[in-house]
Amino acid sequence: MALRRCHLNPKKTLFLLCDIQEKFRPVMPLFDNMIKNVDKLTKAGKALDVPLIVTEHYPEKLGKTVAQLDVSHAKLVSGKTLFSMVTPEVKAVIKDVFSDKPEDVVLYGLESHICVEQTAIDLLEQNINVYIVADCCSSRLNQDRDLALDRLRQAGCVITTSESVIFDLVRDKNNAKFDVIRKLVSQPSVDMELTRSGAGLPAGIAKL
Repeated sequence: MALRRCHLNPKKTLFLLCDIQEKFRPVMPLFDNMIKNVDKLTKAGKALDVPLIVTEHYPEKLGKTVAQLDVSHAKLVSGKTLFSMVTPEVKAVIKDVFSDKPEDVVLYGLESHICVEQTAIDLLEQNINVYIVADCCSSRLNQDRDLALDRLRQAGCVITTSESVIFDLVRDKNNAKFDVIRKLVSQPSVDMELTRSGAGLPAGIAKL
């Protein structure tokens, strides 16, 4: 079943921040770059009143969400052992927030080829539009991240970037929150080397 494509609506969109935890820092390439992009996106979501849910994979061993990220506004911060974020606890909060389910989910975090990918597939199976924020995702190997993005595009996800999501939610310079957003995007997002291997590009372009 083809998913509906439309502009993001803050009232019908959910942000899912997946497992961006301290113990991953030493083993993830470009981790600090990713955190800067995630911080901007998450702050924009807060300013635009987009609900946020955060998971932490096995936090007893892998630690809490990195301290640089303010997730105090999250509807839920939940530990998990399931690779997918779509746990019973998360499903209950989603139902409470949306009275059913969101139209669109903006998904980002770690690891792209495991927890992010499995979360996206679970959401697609519920006929929810899934936007994967490529410059806010990472894996221990860039090739795993890039191939996961390719698989998720083929599965029906929209592969996008943090600024694209932010501006699509804002839509208009006259948006009441534009001054807040303008400060967040005054500096460009940090490079995550996505195009180096052709990730995020159609196959014909990737070969050029």
